[in-house]
Amino acid sequence: MAHERIEIDLPLAKVYELLSNPVEFPKFLSRIDTVNRINSQTFEYKTTIGNEEFQWTTNLIDNLRNTRFAWITINGNLNQTGTIRFTPLDNGQRTSVEFSLDYRTFFGDPSEELASFIEESSAQLVKDLEAFKSLAESGTFKEAELKPAEETEEVTA
Repeated sequence: MAHERIEIDLPLAKVYELLSNPVEFPKFLSRIDTVNRINSQTFEYKTTIGNEEFQWTTNLIDNLRNTRFAWITINGNLNQTGTIRFTPLDNGQRTSVEFSLDYRTFFGDPSEELASFIEESSAQLVKDLEAFKSLAESGTFKEAELKPAEETEEVTA
């Protein structure tokens, strides 16, 4: 399990707003390709590990505003659970974020690529939270692209 903490130089309500929508996770969780909202409590995740595509569906199990946000996998070919805890610092001017993320297989031993993905989760989460901190503190989180912009041909009329 990856469990990391970071301090963000933004008020708690703002940090909670940015981190309580899983659809935005691919902006900073580099190993998640997409997250789609199914309904207010259910989200579908996709990623590729090695040459294998993984999809899983999660349900929110805890959404205590400005305090805690958590989810569990309900189906798919990868089991992911996560919890984000928010603590105000400096009279609410800054926020401590504790982010726990756990990946497991549903059946049997993981492939070599998946085992590496799981083993590297803590180190990757440190980098991902630094990316979140940078986007959030610079005020560019909302404008950040979910995926790098691909070159497209300019259409002329």
